[in-house]
Amino acid sequence: MKKREFNKWLVGVAFAAGVSLLSSISVYAKTDADVENKAGFSTDVIYQIVTDRFLDGDSSNNPTGAIFDTGDMTKYHGGDWAGITQKIEDSYFTGMGVSALWISSPVENIMTLDPSNGCASYHGYWAKDFFNTNSAFGTKDDFTTLLQTAHAHGIKIVIDFAPNHTSTAEYAGITFPEDGALYRSGTLVGTFSNDSQGLFNHESWTDFSTYEHGIYHSMYGLGDLNQLNSTVDSYMKDAIDKWLDLGVDGIRVDAVKHMPMGWQTNWLNDIYEEHNVFVFGEWFTGGTANDTEMTSFANGSGMSLLDFRFANAVRNAIGEESSTMEELYQVMADTQNDFDEVNDQVTFIDNHDMSRFMTLSGQDSADVNEAYVVLLTSRGVPTIYYGSEQYLQGTTDPYNRGDMTSFDTSSTAYQIIGALAPLRKSNSALAYGTTKERWMNSDVLIYERQFGQDVALIAVNRNQNQSYAISGLYTSLPAGDYTDELGGLMNGNSIHVGSNGAVNGFTLGAGAAAVWTYTAQANDIGIGNVDSSIGIAGNTVTISGRGFGANAGSVKFGSTQAEVVSWSDSLIEAKVPSVSAGTYKITVTNAAGQSSQYSSFRVLTGHQAAVRFLVNNAQTSYGTSVYLVGNVEELGGWNPDKAIGPFFNSTQSIASYPTWFYDVSVPAGKTIEFKFIKKDGAGNVVWESGSNHVAATAATGTGQIQVDWQN
Repeated sequence: MKKREFNKWLVGVAFAAGVSLLSSISVYAKTDADVENKAGFSTDVIYQIVTDRFLDGDSSNNPTGAIFDTGDMTKYHGGDWAGITQKIEDSYFTGMGVSALWISSPVENIMTLDPSNGCASYHGYWAKDFFNTNSAFGTKDDFTTLLQTAHAHGIKIVIDFAPNHTSTAEYAGITFPEDGALYRSGTLVGTFSNDSQGLFNHESWTDFSTYEHGIYHSMYGLGDLNQLNSTVDSYMKDAIDKWLDLGVDGIRVDAVKHMPMGWQTNWLNDIYEEHNVFVFGEWFTGGTANDTEMTSFANGSGMSLLDFRFANAVRNAIGEESSTMEELYQVMADTQNDFDEVNDQVTFIDNHDMSRFMTLSGQDSADVNEAYVVLLTSRGVPTIYYGSEQYLQGTTDPYNRGDMTSFDTSSTAYQIIGALAPLRKSNSALAYGTTKERWMNSDVLIYERQFGQDVALIAVNRNQNQSYAISGLYTSLPAGDYTDELGGLMNGNSIHVGSNGAVNGFTLGAGAAAVWTYTAQANDIGIGNVDSSIGIAGNTVTISGRGFGANAGSVKFGSTQAEVVSWSDSLIEAKVPSVSAGTYKITVTNAAGQSSQYSSFRVLTGHQAAVRFLVNNAQTSYGTSVYLVGNVEELGGWNPDKAIGPFFNSTQSIASYPTWFYDVSVPAGKTIEFKFIKKDGAGNVVWESGSNHVAATAATGTGQIQVDWQN
């Protein structure tokens, strides 16, 4: 009996025994700030750790031979789960208010040097067996000890996971001893050069020139897995399920830009059927402008993203000062509009793939401090890169992945994080609030976050040589006097707010920053987030916010009542009801009759499968592309504005013009009807002629449907 089937059986037993499930709601209710809330992370602050570079807690698991050299930045240095566990136990993380740790991928990696560059897999991204642990980090028991210790201290564990590839496997003239091999619990599944099962894509190295090229070509010679292969598909579903069964709270997915979105939605839905956890992916972008493909992925795939636009904006405005604070705010405003659920995007100022902020700013710790004030008070889920609170430096990989040199709890950055991170648990404005500019010029940004009656007002002056007289400032803070939540760490001052919201004039000192907050005793009802953002009937979703009340009310998807699993003032768990597939407004009504709505939740038709659609002889003129539309929600419900695409046509091993292809998540084991359309740059649509295509989708695993274009 599978877990999801067991749960349904358990519910049936409860009803048969005359047990009222509603009567137990308050007993098992969580709050949005609890470590048990695995789905919503908006009240959390994540601390990202490159496990090998953090702390060597158990030298007995250090690798031997050429792959281990603490003097070489490309080799293993000994950091492990035992070291992280030690720092949990000595309160290094809780002292900062950190409530989630994102650690390197825990799976078994190759233990040979890459012959093309002499590097070791210390970073965790050259997987060999996704079902075993990386022995350099510890045993399975060490990992479960880490999980248990973290949870006992109110800390969640997020694992990095890289289903895009295995290890390095191709470079001209070089033989790779591992050959990109994929194992399952110690048993060989296949290798790159002897790939009779089609486990890998065998295109050239990607030049990142197009979205298609980045998906189906390898990155830097890594064994690029073919996720549309049914063996790979089931392997990755079973592998992530194993880690989640151990108690993992969240997943950071590597290289989501380089895997088919259709496969990823199918994979995520499989996860969400049994595990309601937070999932966010890496879609790298080097600028601050809207990348339509990236935004479409964030809004439609079912996972959040690392917010590179926000990171780049902070780095530009405060780190390099190549842009203004006004431009920083514009990115805040734009992303608030572009993302359907902006509070679920994961924000940061530096990470393992970019220079550290301290280096970027020219070794100016004051810039680091200011950036942390902005990061920790902005929308999204803030992430601290290990060691940046100690002002570690480093340019590009691997020099931005240096060893942790200090655990100084008196550093100014550590104290700033410690002052602001806990506020995200107590003040809903910082977790869920909208963002509004209140006063700004090229150097100063004063912005306000508000959710219900909770308010936070933040002021940052990046200019370390000039103070500014602040006048004409208005706020939603109630009338009264407010002290700086930073306690003067950034030379901020107190303010007085009048009855009309006017703030008495004050001077914001050179390089100063301050945070003033108001937390209501009882808040208006308001939905902050819904996680996950997609699902099928029967899945459990988590609704976080404020003002739901202590007593259970009702949850509706459209006009259909949902079963409530648990209820507290800040968090509700409910099951997706049996409704037709589509986008639904979720309405929460508390016991007092007050209601709040969440704009859109995507209900899928049913359990998903990834299917490759191909259409032959679809001739187009320049600027025109092919799309897919059909009779199920996943294919746009015959609405050409929601059609799937644009299709690809330049991958030799799959299809090339005039044959087009795309990998799509569709309901499994269902007979569907569909047609292809052509769209030009102006949005003009040309439909295929003839009858609808009719096909049955794969009942399990993955599938392929190929037809001719009907003229």
